[in-house]
Amino acid sequence: MFTDSHAHLTCDPVFEELDGILKRANENKIDKIFNICTDKMSLERGLELAKKEKWIHNVGATTPHDVEKEGGLYFPLFEAAAKQGKLVAIGETGLDYHYEISPKELQKTFLVRYFNLAAECLLPVVIHCRDAFEDLYAIAQESFPKGHAVLHCFTGTMKEAEIALEKDWMISFSGIVTFKRSESLRAVAKEVPINHILIETDTPYLAPQSMRGKMNEPSFIHETAQIIANVKGLPLEEVAEITSKNAERFFNLDL
Repeated sequence: MFTDSHAHLTCDPVFEELDGILKRANENKIDKIFNICTDKMSLERGLELAKKEKWIHNVGATTPHDVEKEGGLYFPLFEAAAKQGKLVAIGETGLDYHYEISPKELQKTFLVRYFNLAAECLLPVVIHCRDAFEDLYAIAQESFPKGHAVLHCFTGTMKEAEIALEKDWMISFSGIVTFKRSESLRAVAKEVPINHILIETDTPYLAPQSMRGKMNEPSFIHETAQIIANVKGLPLEEVAEITSKNAERFFNLDL
């Protein structure tokens, strides 16, 4: 069985097609999906969905892109959900200096707030980081030194991955690792220990190579898993089993 460690199931336009998406996920042996909620609507939908579908688990935070417009508005909602035990992790939070849609200093402020919330609630953190690893690691060392985190949709270098591994963080690979131009990322995936790897779709974004141009969905995760299997020299079934166990451990589902 496969686990999709990062999918936006309750955002538009995915939510409108959710019944079919979940049916195809089941048919393709996905038995756990971690739903990333990033605003009030996706959180409310996610909490309702989790009541009906026990194999779907919610994660929540405002993305670094959106903190200028929505950070202060929605932080109390995610804080309440976390303290009520309705989230299995905080995220996706982090830093994105590539686009810098929200100012860097404000991104840092909310990253610290979410690290503090995660520490208070004893939850792991799902991190979005692009062109900002130096600041991310410095802030984590100060605000979340003993916490568990995953670098979602990792596209960094092996050196950047090694620092995360030293912190006992997880590295998550998305459909990007299947792209023709992603030779350097596949080289990183080869070197990262399998017990530190998660796989994800980032639905509805980043469909794998054979599905480029389509809306991504959890049933497409096999292609990403197969690439990991290829670079590791492991059977696909073993990659599915190990990454699923990794996700259960990271999100504390095995407690």
